[in-house]
Amino acid sequence: MIVMSGQVWVSLISLGGVVLGGMLSYLVQHRTQLSAERAERQRQQIALSETRRAERLALLERFIEVSAEAERCAYTRPSEWEETDAWYLTTRDVMYRFWVADRLIRVQFPPPLHDTAHAHFLDLNRTVWEGLPDGESVRDYLEGNRSAFLDTARAVMG
Repeated sequence: MIVMSGQVWVSLISLGGVVLGGMLSYLVQHRTQLSAERAERQRQQIALSETRRAERLALLERFIEVSAEAERCAYTRPSEWEETDAWYLTTRDVMYRFWVADRLIRVQFPPPLHDTAHAHFLDLNRTVWEGLPDGESVRDYLEGNRSAFLDTARAVMG
């Protein structure tokens, strides 16, 4: 009976070792899986952030490009024009694209950036369609809100 009792103990200890080893193996695999999932989520989050940053940078670039086109329209504004003039037709298309770019800035960026972008848009819109009083410089008139917009954009993009 003592021999049998020893064999039972050996079997129970062996079984306990197998169970303990299985549990430890399960815990290690579970932890490894959780760690891999967490790393994958972080990788996806970083990729998404980079994609969003690139999209926002493209929107800023678009806004700045069309702003420069609108400034050229303001500089070349004739004192009198008709709705059939080449200047008007070109300017109308530019200002429409500028309006769209302004709205996209509103959608994609925080209010402080849109506020400065919109102020710059309004300055250019007024200058293009209404002109400036005699003696007032287009460059000087636009500089304040343009600089404020660029400074805010730099701060937002970090």
